[in-house]
Amino acid sequence: MPRVLRYGDDPVQYAELSLPTGPSTRLPVVVVLHGGFWKAAYGSELGAPLAEDLVRHGVAAWNVEYRRVGAGGGWPETLLDVAAAVDLLATEGQAAAEGRLDLSKVVAVGHSAGGQLAAWTAARGRLPAGAPGSQPLVPLAGAVSQGGVLDLARAYELGLGGGAVDRLLGGSPADVPERYAAASPVALAPLGVPVAAVHGRDDDVVPAELSERYVAAAGDEARVVLLPGVGHFELIDPAHAAWAACREEVLRLTG
Repeated sequence: MPRVLRYGDDPVQYAELSLPTGPSTRLPVVVVLHGGFWKAAYGSELGAPLAEDLVRHGVAAWNVEYRRVGAGGGWPETLLDVAAAVDLLATEGQAAAEGRLDLSKVVAVGHSAGGQLAAWTAARGRLPAGAPGSQPLVPLAGAVSQGGVLDLARAYELGLGGGAVDRLLGGSPADVPERYAAASPVALAPLGVPVAAVHGRDDDVVPAELSERYVAAAGDEARVVLLPGVGHFELIDPAHAAWAACREEVLRLTG
């Protein structure tokens, strides 16, 4: 069973640590960040099956819940929560794992809105002092985006999620440009660590264009993996080959 650890007082400020069985070796860590357009209706249960599968492949999984829009989230709370959850790995997470976590090999994987959060978390070291999530205690070694919302300004233009970006950041790119600059992965690229943007060619929820735009901005450190015949949700189906492609990227980055 996963070990639940809290990083704040709000009921949703927690993460679930799952460890593989076996010898007490140093374990890479995969931070699992669920999607759902940052809306309160969707939670960490979306990431739990992926965490279970990753543990079966020999890595530690850190399935993060965070405040979402409609439940205390938005700007900057959602970003601050994810940052705090990742940094908890260095203290209570490491203690719970009895020192087994290899914090030089922490990689994030996130689906849809979680893809934005995964790439943003990988970029925290590039944020200026005082920006939400800056000065990470646990820097990431890489990130995998699964059908991710990697260009928030373009997602706003397209009205993705019925205006989800507007609700997350509290306005348009013209209204709050500094928030888009601090939260959108494409605005922070290159991140300084490798990023794999996995996307279904037939995704009609988050167009593959957003991953392609991100990779074009990120240059050689990023790669796009376009999966033919795949939509948005196959990427988080543990029984589907689309998830296997995502997992392969994750395990490649954990070394």
